[in-house]
Amino acid sequence: MLRPIFAVAFGILIAIPGFGQTQKTDSGQDKTFDVRSTVGDLHLGSDADARKTGLPLYPGARLRSDDKDRDQANLSIFTDAFGFKLVVANYDSDDAPGKVIDFYRDKLKKYGKVLECHSQKHGGDVDVHADDKDSEGSKELKCDGDNTGPVTELKVGTDDNQHAVAVEPGKGKGSTFALVYVYARGKQGDI
Repeated sequence: MLRPIFAVAFGILIAIPGFGQTQKTDSGQDKTFDVRSTVGDLHLGSDADARKTGLPLYPGARLRSDDKDRDQANLSIFTDAFGFKLVVANYDSDDAPGKVIDFYRDKLKKYGKVLECHSQKHGGDVDVHADDKDSEGSKELKCDGDNTGPVTELKVGTDDNQHAVAVEPGKGKGSTFALVYVYARGKQGDI
């Protein structure tokens, strides 16, 4: 699918000397890595937040406390031939999952018809169907699996331009949720 192309593009971009720039956090750990070149641009980082997903932050929510760098991801690669962006931000809330779901169901409406799915766990596959022979454009989103489970996923958009929110009961009380934005561009046959 798209993985080989991203691996090749990433290899080309980082092989160009002098174009990479790493920013450090106060603790000295790498937070972002940026490459700008005539071939394309690459950004890798843990600098994801609700704003970068195109959604507002649920009132009172806080970044996941488990491992802040692991739970946030911001990846983009853009060239003349194709582009891809993935932003994932994970949060905790003291409110029940139903309240978080209602909030984001309303906020997602600005992007189109909201699809509600259910699964056993969030963090499912994000598929961009660039290799589908029967599709000239992007495909509509659909629910995966048997559509049952404690995790509610709200999705809007198409396979190659989507916003999603996955909400599940928290450990003990409250809820945890992930905000996701996926964008891909390029001629379907070229990717």
